[in-house]
Amino acid sequence: MDVDVKIPAALAGECGGTRHLTVTLDDGDDLAALLDRIAADHPRLARRLRDEAGNVRRFVNVYIGDDECRRLQGTATPIGPGQAVQILPSIAGGA
Repeated sequence: MDVDVKIPAALAGECGGTRHLTVTLDDGDDLAALLDRIAADHPRLARRLRDEAGNVRRFVNVYIGDDECRRLQGTATPIGPGQAVQILPSIAGGA
C-alpha cells in the first residue's frame, strides 16, 4: 500500500525539495518501517527525524491521521490503508 507523507517546508531541502513523499508499505507495517523506508531514500531527512536509538526526535511530531504518534504507540503504531502521515518539526523562538 502507498502512504502519503507530508513534509514541511523546513525539511523539504533534506529530501530534494519535495513536500510530499509516497512510501510503499506492506500490510501490517508500522511507523518504524515507514521511517526506515524514508531513511533508505533520504538519509539526510532521516537524521533530522530520528535519534541514534531510532526514536522520533524530541522536537519532531509525526501525525498519523489526526493523532500524534506519541499518543498512540510511538514508532510501533501501525499504518493502515489510506492513512496520511504528516511530519511537523516544533518551531520555537522568542523576542
